[in-house]
Amino acid sequence: MVFNLLPQIGWRNVTRLLVFSTDAGFHFAGDGKLGGIVLPNDGKCHLEENVYTRGNAQDYPSPAHVAEALRRKNIQIIFAVTEEVTHLYEGLRSVFPKCAVGTLSNNSHNILQIIVEAYNALTSEVVMENSKLPPGYSVSYTSRCKGGGPRHGEQGKRCSDISVGDEVSFNVSITAPRCVTASQRPSRVIIKPQGYGEEVEVLLSPICECSCQKDVVPHSPSCSHGNGTLECGACRCNQGRVGAFCECDREESGEAVESHLCRRGNASEVCSGHGECVCGRCVCGKSSKKPNNYGQFCECSDFGCDQHRGMQCGGRGRCVCGECKCLPAFRGQACECPLSLESCLSEDGQICGGRGDCHCGTCVCRDNRFQGPTCELCPSCPSMCSSHRECVLCRALALGLSPEECAAKCAHLNVTLVGQAGVLATVHPSSSLHRCMEVDTEGCRVHFLLRAGEKEDSIHARVALERECPSGPNVILITAVLSGSVVVLGVALLLLWKLLTSIHDRREFARFQRELEQRRWNRVSPAQTNPSVSACLSDGCTINAGLCVFGDTGTGTYWPLTR
Repeated sequence: MVFNLLPQIGWRNVTRLLVFSTDAGFHFAGDGKLGGIVLPNDGKCHLEENVYTRGNAQDYPSPAHVAEALRRKNIQIIFAVTEEVTHLYEGLRSVFPKCAVGTLSNNSHNILQIIVEAYNALTSEVVMENSKLPPGYSVSYTSRCKGGGPRHGEQGKRCSDISVGDEVSFNVSITAPRCVTASQRPSRVIIKPQGYGEEVEVLLSPICECSCQKDVVPHSPSCSHGNGTLECGACRCNQGRVGAFCECDREESGEAVESHLCRRGNASEVCSGHGECVCGRCVCGKSSKKPNNYGQFCECSDFGCDQHRGMQCGGRGRCVCGECKCLPAFRGQACECPLSLESCLSEDGQICGGRGDCHCGTCVCRDNRFQGPTCELCPSCPSMCSSHRECVLCRALALGLSPEECAAKCAHLNVTLVGQAGVLATVHPSSSLHRCMEVDTEGCRVHFLLRAGEKEDSIHARVALERECPSGPNVILITAVLSGSVVVLGVALLLLWKLLTSIHDRREFARFQRELEQRRWNRVSPAQTNPSVSACLSDGCTINAGLCVFGDTGTGTYWPLTR
């Protein structure tokens, strides 16, 4: 029901594309009878809150019903379906006026490719159609497509393999029946290309007699010196004469001769494919929407010139017979080249910064290292500060190069010395001023300014005598830190040794005491192995559960008592 929702979708009165994607087939009118639905579909939209409310009351529409609705609304449909149902939708090509069928992959990742290919296929073909004719009328089409002659019949209704900028023409002939009375209302016929909103309305009203026929001029001088009759502003040629003005003899001029006269050199197309050969002369086709072809062989067109930035002749000239006639300030096949060098001037007023040539308003750098609109950028080149570092150091601070080398290599450098680096910060910045900070041979930072001199290849430098040198190491602090670290580490190691030694001594002393007590009880005589109660108590032992216990309960030594 998309064709009933044009205002809601926001479609304008243009060619419209509709993509229908599915992995299933489609229903026919009459399938609803299986569910007891016999009311035909009315083709209207019955949506309420995005829910179709007539699904249980109306049958499915037929494919022809849908195709007619799409045709009325100028909607071209693209079927993006899976491989299992592709053959079903291929069969709809004969029903739908303009459609394309594409096979979806399993994950539908090629949907964009299908739409692009289908759009190119739909827009590369023009098919003419007309509304229903009144009884007795007939229509015929004759087409002149790109690179071919006239085509008639069903082939005359279509032109394929066309692209943007190509011009095709259709000649539509409507044959009227016998004359009808003037009281009858004129019939209305619409002629249009399928899928497009443009159309031509033709009112059919047969004229049985023309009032101008009363003023017939037989053998009129206007018809090639009397070779025809001037009737209603046109020549009706005598037998054996042809042409708009009866200027050709049918017997003397044949189709082969006329075609030869209408070919440019050895060209295979008559009248360059843009006209008809009439009496050995090309009559170029006319179009109200595009510039017309003209010339002896219809070879000239004001539409086929080269484009620049999407515009014919770059918007800087006129297209005359396929060639751009540029405005005085431009040149080139598409008027893309300005004669002015203004776009190539760098900030210092030089053409391409003196490092390139200006071609067609664009700088072509002579050194491949340079780039940019005016060859001002050189990412791989040393900076201006680095390239003049040695000369600044030797001229201002007598560092680096020897006096002889400095005099030979740095004669182009004019040096002005200032006291402190802060003075350089007060200099007004400009595009030609370079602020530099380089490290000298002693590791100190040197601040200076560079500016191009008035003479060519001369450089003026302002150098600060005050250098930023890093301070030396603090020997006393380093010695104190190292000494303190050694002392702390030594004390820590000594304390650790003392702790480990104490733990070991305690364990050895405890083991010695256990062995001493064991030897003491080992010296008891056999008669004393079963001591009495008095003997057990006299030896400092305890009695527990009828046993004499030496030591702690649970860890001491036990002897049974005698009675």
